[in-house]
Amino acid sequence: MLASFKRFLLKVIDITALGFLEPFVRLAWGEEPKKQIKLIGQYTAIPILAMIVFTLIWAFAVSPNIKTKSGELPSPMVVWDSAMALDQFAAYENAKEQAYLATGEEREAWLAEIQAELEAMPEKVEKTNQSLADVREQVKADKDKLKAPLEERVDEMKAKLDADEDAKEAEFNAEGKALPKGDNPDRRAYLDRLIAFNKEVDERKEAIKEIEDKIKEIEDEKDAREMNALARQTVVAEREQYLKKMEELLSDDGRELKLAKDEAKLDENMAAFYESEGTAAYKAAKKVVLREERLAKTAESEYAKPKTLYYQIRRSILCVFVGFLLGSAIAIPIGVLCGLSSTFMAAMTPFIALFKPVSPIVWLPIALIVCSALIPDAESHWLIGPTWEMWFLGQYQINPAFLASAVTVALCSLWATMVNTALGVASVDKDHINVARVLRLGFFSRLFKIVLPSALPLVFAGLRISLGVGWMVLIAAELLSSSEGIGKFVWDQFNNGASDSFAKMMVVVFVVGIIGLFLDRIMIIFQRLVSFEGSVAAV
Repeated sequence: MLASFKRFLLKVIDITALGFLEPFVRLAWGEEPKKQIKLIGQYTAIPILAMIVFTLIWAFAVSPNIKTKSGELPSPMVVWDSAMALDQFAAYENAKEQAYLATGEEREAWLAEIQAELEAMPEKVEKTNQSLADVREQVKADKDKLKAPLEERVDEMKAKLDADEDAKEAEFNAEGKALPKGDNPDRRAYLDRLIAFNKEVDERKEAIKEIEDKIKEIEDEKDAREMNALARQTVVAEREQYLKKMEELLSDDGRELKLAKDEAKLDENMAAFYESEGTAAYKAAKKVVLREERLAKTAESEYAKPKTLYYQIRRSILCVFVGFLLGSAIAIPIGVLCGLSSTFMAAMTPFIALFKPVSPIVWLPIALIVCSALIPDAESHWLIGPTWEMWFLGQYQINPAFLASAVTVALCSLWATMVNTALGVASVDKDHINVARVLRLGFFSRLFKIVLPSALPLVFAGLRISLGVGWMVLIAAELLSSSEGIGKFVWDQFNNGASDSFAKMMVVVFVVGIIGLFLDRIMIIFQRLVSFEGSVAAV
């Protein structure tokens, strides 16, 4: 029983390409402990150590020494804090959406809970404000203490320089009066002394400027105590703002309360209509109709939630898979035909050579023009419009920018799949083809029973490469097309110019990398499931 479970675990590890876990399983079963411990150190401990070293170098060597107009390169802790802030923002917006839709006793209980917490907020706000003020005062005192000897030194150097300049000016004036006319050694010596003195003055001014720059650095340096206090104040302020909005949604702006107000107004309008006569009846009836229309819209209304990073991630993943599937639908059939027919391959070779190197930045504007022309109004389009009403796709509002990004992904990622498919089909064992001929199998029987199954490992190797390329292309496509997604999030942060924008862009670097890793891992699993034992494509 245990032996079969061990084989099952090793098989899962092999299929998922998580080879670093294999020594742990073998060690648990007592198989060559020394060897397994060595492998654990090599494939687990060393990579973890490398990541720790990378983080330390980033935090203490790289981050403090790279300064920009937006501040220094964010440290790992700053990036982590930004990631937590983005997560908290998403959680707040989800809660606001729920509050807008809350009804009955649930809404009242939630409102009471929010109001109770809101009552305690002024004290917390005052406490964090006072803490920040105290920290800033202490930081200022510490900086003044550091600056004082430097400022004193600057004052002394400036005073000494002014005095020396005045004395030298008087000395040069006196000597100048006694100089003989004409080109003579005395005049040349006088000119050389003046040049030397001016050079000395410039050097002394440069020395003063260096000290002043040090003073400026001390003034501009961000103190960790102040940054922490400011972060605490920001958290409390954002919490207070969130609670106030929640109270508003649960007490005044919630859908249930809006419906109640509209229904009460509708009753008033109906009563006025029943009592009206003559031309007043038409006006009263019109008010009833407008009120009923407003009531219907309110009943279907949703909370206008801003686009969070999680939404952008989901939309980007949807877009890359649409583009990937579109590219695969084009690449696999063409690749099969290329592998089956050398003539067709010769016909396709110029197109592959011509279009494969084209940058996504070139494809995107063309795709945008075509998609915008074919789909001028996405919501009412016969093909795209229905997706706006679907329970899953509706929230992503597929539009020409989305489709252009997906098409760009397809055009840039299909080549690896096409080439690998052609290679896989062309590499099918000739003995298998001869057997099929002996059995007199038809074209489609040979294709689906022999050719494609044999070529699948290389096809999936190409699909794995294509998905990785598509994910890289997508971010640039979204950035340039302003299609909602991770790319647009980065562009918005770049244009935002807020103090934490740099850190949020760094968060996206890791988000893109982690998602890319998972996508690659998924394709590895599929690739290994269709690969033969020991085949190159199974690596």
